[in-house]
Amino acid sequence: MDTKAAFNEAFREHTKAAALRVIRLFQQLPHTGEAAVLGKQLLRSATSVAANYRAACRGRSGAEWFAKMSICVEEADETQLWLELLGDAEILPKAKLASLQQEYAAIVAVLTTARKTYKDSQRVDE
Repeated sequence: MDTKAAFNEAFREHTKAAALRVIRLFQQLPHTGEAAVLGKQLLRSATSVAANYRAACRGRSGAEWFAKMSICVEEADETQLWLELLGDAEILPKAKLASLQQEYAAIVAVLTTARKTYKDSQRVDE
């Protein structure tokens, strides 16, 4: 397995594991209206990151890969927002959310760098 394929597989597993952590967090939310709304949004965005990264790895073209990666960046950033709101609204203690927030910040950074590297490489080819 080449380095790129190994990285893709490892990052696919990483985004899936992060989504599973969010699922477990969702299961621990209090049963209130606001927790349900924010929790469902968090659940959707976190699982979307994992699903769209998986789809990006199967992209049939560079344009398709870039589009899926763009969705991943957007959804990972949105996941950060829902985590922040859960803490700011005092639905969960901020300390309980900190490691997931750091994990999604790292995911955003990796995805953003990959997208930028691809975009820069396309400019060179033009």
